[in-house]
Amino acid sequence: MRQYKIIVEKHPDGYVAYPLGLKGIVVGQGDTYDEALSDVKSAIRFHIESFGEDILETEPPILEVFVAETKI
Repeated sequence: MRQYKIIVEKHPDGYVAYPLGLKGIVVGQGDTYDEALSDVKSAIRFHIESFGEDILETEPPILEVFVAETKI
């Protein structure tokens, strides 16, 4: 089993989730946080089964993820 860093965004009409460090586009969605997370897990499994291990994150791995806001 591998660990993935997942970004989950809350939007007015639901949640969107996507992993970091995979080649290609993988997105999950749902009405709740848990639904979006479950959907993106399924999408990651499907993506790996469809395209093989080559789509897994490249070196060096992502160690941490930060979300920041700034005004410009």
